[in-house]
Amino acid sequence: MEKTAEELKIVVKEMYTDIANQSKEENETSCCGAGGCSTVDHAVFAEDYTKLGGYDADADLGLGCGIPTAFIQIKEGDTVLDLGSGAGNDCFVARAMVGDSGKVMGVDMTDVMIDKARENADKLNFNNVEFRKGDIESLPVGGNQIDVVISNCVLNLVPDKEKAFAETYRVLKAGGSFSVSDVVLKGELPANLKNDAEMYAGCVSGAIQMTDYLNIIHKTGFSDIVVQKEVVVDLPDAILSKYVSEIEMKDFKTGKVGIYSITVSANKPECTPGGGCC
Repeated sequence: MEKTAEELKIVVKEMYTDIANQSKEENETSCCGAGGCSTVDHAVFAEDYTKLGGYDADADLGLGCGIPTAFIQIKEGDTVLDLGSGAGNDCFVARAMVGDSGKVMGVDMTDVMIDKARENADKLNFNNVEFRKGDIESLPVGGNQIDVVISNCVLNLVPDKEKAFAETYRVLKAGGSFSVSDVVLKGELPANLKNDAEMYAGCVSGAIQMTDYLNIIHKTGFSDIVVQKEVVVDLPDAILSKYVSEIEMKDFKTGKVGIYSITVSANKPECTPGGGCC
């Protein structure tokens, strides 16, 4: 039976609570970041942050699928919002870009992640980085407040992606931008892979078709939509064979079906309907 949106959120929250209580090394060598089984781990997706300004090893749990700050202009003094901020990894990289005069906010729905991120910010003596508990589909942030929104391998886990992007649009200032690294699909993922709860929390089964993903962004009202980076996720046969038939395996190998990590950027128009300037 297909899970409801609330049931899926509970699955994700429980999984990421487990992840928050593990080291990066444990997350990279275990199932979906937690649990010790051999399905998909986040090391398949994660990129190397160690040479980036603002990097803090305690905040890096190896959970991302890109580096969203690399594909958007973040200026000194900007206010940046990170959706699904985890232990604070991308927030601290963004903080190095906005400087002392800027502000960075992270939103996450998992208590343990919020606690971990706040501990890291306190350790670094940052007074312009804050973490709020909240739901990406209903952000605890006022409208027209944010210069840049970033997110890393999180929105694919949100059941209602239209609401998530609508909320992103709402909180951005006119002329603001977002950069999101996420996981999407090309072709139809086999049902037994798509419906597995552990795979969902491991950033696979929550993904939707790339064309649908980009259409949601366009429908929300964003302009200048650009896929800045696209990388096929090469899942080993040992993993795929647990979820797909031999015929389905061939579809993966020939590119008929694929899982991709993408980084997408877009802008909220300077002039928006009802804003008095159109």
